Amino acid sequence: MTSSLSAPPDTWVACLERLSSEVPAEALHSWLKPLQARVQGGVLHLFAPNTFVLEEVREHHLDRIRELAIHLGGLESVELKIGSLAVPSQTHTPAPTPPVTGKTIEEPFESHLDNYFTFDNFVEGRSNSMARAAALLAAQNPGNRQNNPVLLFGGTGLGKTHLMVAAGNLIRQNNPKARVLYLRADDFFNRFFRALQEDYTNKNSLARDRFKRSFTKVDALLIDDVHLLAEKPSTQEEFFHTFNTLFDNKRQIILTSDRYPREIDKLEPRLRSRMSNGLAVAIDPPDFETRAQIVLAKARERNTSIPEDVVMMLAKRMQSNVRELEGALNSLVARANLMGQAITMEFANDTLRDLFRSQQAVINIPNIQKVVADHYSLQLRVLLSDTRKRTIARARQMAMALARELTDRSLPEIGEAFGRDHSTVMNACKVITHLRETDAAVHEDWEKLTRKLTE
Repeated sequence: MTSSLSAPPDTWVACLERLSSEVPAEALHSWLKPLQARVQGGVLHLFAPNTFVLEEVREHHLDRIRELAIHLGGLESVELKIGSLAVPSQTHTPAPTPPVTGKTIEEPFESHLDNYFTFDNFVEGRSNSMARAAALLAAQNPGNRQNNPVLLFGGTGLGKTHLMVAAGNLIRQNNPKARVLYLRADDFFNRFFRALQEDYTNKNSLARDRFKRSFTKVDALLIDDVHLLAEKPSTQEEFFHTFNTLFDNKRQIILTSDRYPREIDKLEPRLRSRMSNGLAVAIDPPDFETRAQIVLAKARERNTSIPEDVVMMLAKRMQSNVRELEGALNSLVARANLMGQAITMEFANDTLRDLFRSQQAVINIPNIQKVVADHYSLQLRVLLSDTRKRTIARARQMAMALARELTDRSLPEIGEAFGRDHSTVMNACKVITHLRETDAAVHEDWEKLTRKLTE
């Protein structure tokens, strides 16, 4: 059966009706309803208006559409391509196109920068000093080829966004006329998609041209969480061209990601290369001293006095990231103000009891052993065995060092869990600390394992 071109075939209508109860309304409206459909020779032919829609449907919806087409319409298969159905000729006179005035309508410029984030209120430590220096260098010498782009990468809540926005604020402070734009990568994606949709529904809209100008006319572009562009080839293509235009015009680009570009799956090689060819700097979880300084700094911001023993306790227990540390402090301050009580060790332990309990449930020595064994493709019994084979011994040392860093277990307790004595654990910690500073592969493994265990 071949359907009429004037209306979608019944099978596609039935598929959409079923999908409307299975997918979010926004996805239905944005990705599925723009498809045109025709049934011919037992095949449901779907036509996407552009590559953007085609990729999204193919990646997330096509398998389900195929199931429904077979089940609801008795069809043999589904084909998806870019294109549109032939439109019958119109008998009425189309509305006249408004005359072109020659003036480009520019939307008001918004930087989206948060003025709170500065270099002055960023707590510097050994784990983030290189990242801070890179961001500061970009802010003081924007567009310099040697520092372009600056890529800050590391786990969640470590201060990447703080440094990026601080750089943007300093660029504007030094040059109040500078157009500095901050966006998350998913905002870039959403803006691009809306421009394509607008051009599809209105051939005279020029939305994509406006989209391009909105980015290529900036003096500095700050894109947060650029790893979110993975699995979005069309958006990567657009971002690549935006990147090249800005770079060629000596405009500063600052990016953040949760990992180094080569670790981002489904990121185009040329974009991966571009992102890596400037100044790429890791930002690591803060060490104990830095965590303590962060607690003191945030307490001062809140005009709150925190006893030294509570500061030390928070720095010891909240190890994974700054955001978690601030969250614990916020809980303490809020409850203390609400109850009119001073913050003491007893008060802190009572307030954060549930948080500490949830941490212990996840980050414990058995879990660390399992995660490390999986990471190095070892059986757990092999990791814990007496073998001194170099690769296995190194993995065992890594697990011991992580147990020391991420739990409050003592050296003898960690040693017992691994069938070793406390001196072996102490030596493992020294070895891994040294290798993290001298061996890039060990440093990378440490960061990956820490993220797996704490996020």
